[in-house]
Amino acid sequence: MAAGSGGPAARELFAEGLLQFLRPAVRQLDGHVHAVRESQVELREHIDSLATELCRINEDQKVALDLDPYVKKLLNARRRVVLVNNILQNAQERLRRLNHSVAKETMRRRAMLEAAGGYPPQGLPSK
Repeated sequence: MAAGSGGPAARELFAEGLLQFLRPAVRQLDGHVHAVRESQVELREHIDSLATELCRINEDQKVALDLDPYVKKLLNARRRVVLVNNILQNAQERLRRLNHSVAKETMRRRAMLEAAGGYPPQGLPSK
């Protein structure tokens, strides 16, 4: 089909088909982002626990061991994990808003086409 041919109904059908094609990938990406965020929360908790344990060991040692550099490295790693988690959270929220907007626009356009008689009603097979 040549670009621009077929009128608005054909463009709407193409747009909806494209959305239906992309929707599973968006949902899969959202699921992966959610899993990464959960993993990073768990990592942050382990880093906090390890930093606390290193501080306790440092206080309990009879021989002075300087564990402060290691604690600082752990806290720096924790800070980076929190930063990446915030970036992922913002990206996931933008993705959620985009998905919502696309669904809303699809419903609006479908309703317009149904009202104009250029689109088969939802649930009925088209021939």
